[in-house]
Amino acid sequence: MSEVRVAELFESIQGESTYSGLPCFFVRLAGCNLNCIYCDTPAATMEGEPMTIDAVVAACRASRAPLIEITGGEPLHQAGFEALAEAICAACDKTVLVETNGTCDISPIPDGAIAIVDVKTPGSGMAGTFDEANMARLRPCDEVKFVLCDRHDYEWAAECVRLHDLASRCAAVLFSPAWGQLDPSQLADWLQADGLLVRLQVQLHRVLNFK
Repeated sequence: MSEVRVAELFESIQGESTYSGLPCFFVRLAGCNLNCIYCDTPAATMEGEPMTIDAVVAACRASRAPLIEITGGEPLHQAGFEALAEAICAACDKTVLVETNGTCDISPIPDGAIAIVDVKTPGSGMAGTFDEANMARLRPCDEVKFVLCDRHDYEWAAECVRLHDLASRCAAVLFSPAWGQLDPSQLADWLQADGLLVRLQVQLHRVLNFK
């Protein structure tokens, strides 16, 4: 597969993961298999435009950003994802992230890239879509993210973290309040009260009104 469907290529500030705040070049692949109620990139669900992998890699190399993120939509839903990710890792001396909703097998993510795996909570409207086998596929370099809408989401996510011992198995576990639905200070209170070993993360790109 020498082509992928691209929604957009752009440079911005990374808004999520432990790499939040760094300049980042985003490769947003088109198409998504979910429809989360808080989705902030509905344009990524469209068909997108075909681009050769070589052209995408050239754009990544031309960017001055030290970070590249392959995102979507759902990037692993495209047949050309693995070839694209491997080509970017091989050609670019930069940190490469892959953000995925966890519904697809994450094994095709190459060793040179870091997976940011989003586990969908009940409040997303997409609970039950996560591929549970991905829990065993997580690597020590990977990060797991939960976007929380309310207290029920928090308790559900906290149980998932404990059940799978995620805090000791991954580089980071991120709890992010859904924008406009859960007050970050409320989430901070819950985390302090429970002593849960996760990182509270506010979506920086939403605060800055960036992409």
